[in-house]
Amino acid sequence: MSSHTPGAPVFAPPAELPDWARRSVDLANPRLGARAIAVSDDFFADVSRMLNPEPAQFVPGKFDTNGKWMDGWESRRKRTAGHDWAVVRLGVKGVVRGFDVDTSHFTGNYPPAVSIEACVSESDEADALQAAAWTEILPATACGPNSHHLFACDSAQPWTHLRVNMYPDGGIARLRVYGRPVGSLAAAAPGALLDLVALENGGRALSWNDASFGSSAAALLLPGRGMNMGDGWETRRRREPGNDWCVIALGAPGSVDKIEVDTAFFKGNYPDRCSLQAAYVEGGTDRSITTQSMFWQTLLPEQKLQMDAVHTFTEQIAQLGPITHVRFNIFPDGGVSRLRVWGRLDTR
Repeated sequence: MSSHTPGAPVFAPPAELPDWARRSVDLANPRLGARAIAVSDDFFADVSRMLNPEPAQFVPGKFDTNGKWMDGWESRRKRTAGHDWAVVRLGVKGVVRGFDVDTSHFTGNYPPAVSIEACVSESDEADALQAAAWTEILPATACGPNSHHLFACDSAQPWTHLRVNMYPDGGIARLRVYGRPVGSLAAAAPGALLDLVALENGGRALSWNDASFGSSAAALLLPGRGMNMGDGWETRRRREPGNDWCVIALGAPGSVDKIEVDTAFFKGNYPDRCSLQAAYVEGGTDRSITTQSMFWQTLLPEQKLQMDAVHTFTEQIAQLGPITHVRFNIFPDGGVSRLRVWGRLDTR
């Protein structure tokens, strides 16, 4: 084999996520519309790669016109005062719970420290971002080579944009921004039919009993259809009585007109049946709401499912009036790509 032929890629291992990250959404996921909109320097590796939802990879022997190809954001070696930075627009406005600053495969070229600032801006234009009030939500913090760095954040305000600072230069393979979306359903037209559980509308997966394969139950709420079998919620094979479930908070209270359950790509492992329960909940914690959910009223009685198909339910839906939460049950186990709960906002 020629010495110029790239070798097989080496993929970074996943991070061992703390609970606050596992129960959150990556607000910087391009699937939600996140993107890097400005950067001080990305000579060696384009800043857009930093937001790629796939694991970072290292390809031995792969070079481009500027040098070694790296899977992430990498600036050139700084020979002047200052530091490098990148501005990222979050996919949805949200409250940030913490970060994974991943330097996988960056060994002699990682940044010794990073900090992160945040702002709220209605525009991506440079003038608007310059005029915005930026708040430091992660102070300058040391980083090491070839590692996931999990940093908690105690900011309670929702943000739209982040500025990632590297001191003084270097490379970041991936940036994950774990948080809770804050929807904009209040601006929806009166009476409009909306997906009340969509992430972009503020829907949130509160809890689930298992997610052994694929993503967490939050993947059910992502935009679009799933891209593959790993892009959904899949539980282990159940070897005991019972069924699997997840509890989801709507972006805002509303009445349900239509439910869609999409088993895209799930063929030999789709659930046999599904059902939904629902309630209008005021107060409580994620844990207490999960406990209550066992006793909620039936919104959709058990329905037979098929492999790799979109199932639409309308006439089968019970008229419960406005609700705030649903419990999605699958029998006995399996994988579902997407859940849509279409309805109209409660105007009370």
